[in-house]
Amino acid sequence: MAAIRYNDINTTPVWAKLHQHQRATRHLHMRDLFAQEPDRFDRMNVQLDGLLLDYSKNRLTERTLELLIELAETADLAGWMQRMKGGERINVSEDRAVLHTALRLPRSASLEVDGVDVVRQVHEVLERAYAFADAVRDGRWLGYTGQRITDVVNLGIGGSDLGPLMVHEALAPYWHPALRVHFVSNVDGAHIARTLQQLDPATTLFIVASKSFTTPETRLNAEAARSWFLQYAGVADIAKHFVAVSTNREAVTTFGIDPANMFPFWDWVGGRYSTWSAIGLPVMLAIGPKCFAEFLDGGRAMDEHFFSAPFSVNMPVLMALIGVWYNTFYGAHTHAIMPYDHGLRRLPAHIQQLDMESNGKQVGRFGEKLDFDTGPVIWGEEGVNSQHAFFQLLHQGTRLVPSDFIVPMNSHYPVDHQHAVLVANGFAQTEALMRGKNEAEALAELATLNLSGEQIDMLLPQKLFPGNQPSNTLAVDKLTPRSLGKLLALYEHKVFVQGVIWGINSFDQWGVEYGKQLAAKILPQLTNEQALSHDASTNGLIAHFRSCYEQLG
Repeated sequence: MAAIRYNDINTTPVWAKLHQHQRATRHLHMRDLFAQEPDRFDRMNVQLDGLLLDYSKNRLTERTLELLIELAETADLAGWMQRMKGGERINVSEDRAVLHTALRLPRSASLEVDGVDVVRQVHEVLERAYAFADAVRDGRWLGYTGQRITDVVNLGIGGSDLGPLMVHEALAPYWHPALRVHFVSNVDGAHIARTLQQLDPATTLFIVASKSFTTPETRLNAEAARSWFLQYAGVADIAKHFVAVSTNREAVTTFGIDPANMFPFWDWVGGRYSTWSAIGLPVMLAIGPKCFAEFLDGGRAMDEHFFSAPFSVNMPVLMALIGVWYNTFYGAHTHAIMPYDHGLRRLPAHIQQLDMESNGKQVGRFGEKLDFDTGPVIWGEEGVNSQHAFFQLLHQGTRLVPSDFIVPMNSHYPVDHQHAVLVANGFAQTEALMRGKNEAEALAELATLNLSGEQIDMLLPQKLFPGNQPSNTLAVDKLTPRSLGKLLALYEHKVFVQGVIWGINSFDQWGVEYGKQLAAKILPQLTNEQALSHDASTNGLIAHFRSCYEQLG
């Protein structure tokens, strides 16, 4: 593919117009916008099959949206969308296609990349993974003593852990009643040791999830699991208790895993986009192939919407452009995500990796230095717990913090009226963040408390809320495999759109590699006396470890 060059977006007329528009409108208050526009919600929501995006509580006017859409058009967003969809090598630094959307295509579809129909490949692996999952779930796959599998341990890290873990937790109502799934990622020995303490080797299955089968953290945990298992069973029994999601057949076989139980995926699937692939095997085991197919179907529904809907009513595009508006033009460098659903408590961590590993970059696709702000810091926590933690800063702090509220309208766990209380809290927080509380309202509230004038003077400033804090609300009819698929694909496409606007390659992650290289250099220096050549701080820390480690040893 010929190189796709990119004109500096920050030198275009629309970029200058957006800066000018921000200066002209920055004093507008959303409370006033709602007062002036009774139909604001009706004009500023998008719905897709049980998922509603309310973006009306944002510092936006119709002109803002016009300019942001013009920005997307200037960046050739439509062209980049078609290049991705068609399998062009838009991951230019690694010369790869970007085809996580192909993982969700139906069997009847076809997409050729380098003369290979990738959809056929995807479904061949899916069929094998589904058959394996059914065999474990039905009790046909037995351990070395002839007992059925009761526990599955996924050994992975990054995209091989965060995505599957989050999806697994979110879909707890669909779990197999006799199968527990555990996730081990941290190289800290406590993670694998404490997990193994709960398990019986005769009824435990391990999934080693590593494309190369050489990822250090995953490999170390796999070796620890293997050593633990071999205390009770023989080498020949490994094949009954270990499977791999990998492409390194030789390393998988050497480990003792039957290559028939190796499930591959492809270099056009980035780790943080890989839950839809065989990396989702622990999810398939937990919820079953039928529910996993519904999860894929939800992702595909969002793909179809993204690739076909006009930008003005395109859910991922709107969320992305609103994010660019705050991050790049308002200088709001963080974005909070609050799911009001206990099952989605790991969603902020997954989106954190998806967004920050994709767009946390200071150079463009071809190495050009960017002199404007790109990816924000993503953070968050489940509601309502977060209200009692960091919402004080959101309401009365000095920073502009855009946020997403994700609120299911129905619960799988209808305990009395608690779900209504949960939803009321979520809606109330978005209203409070938008409206704030002015001096007249605070005075009226204080007047009911029989306070002295001095007490009122002291308390009044504490009771004021500036408001005008922006938020999106994503209302989900009910958290199901299909609705979760739509939600995850929505955020994937949002991140892609923002990368296109900023001129970033969202699909490499060179910054992750550097620390690994230094760790490989430091590791042997921790336990021998070879000369150190790091900075004074790192040298001092290594020396301190040596002395402490020797004392403990």
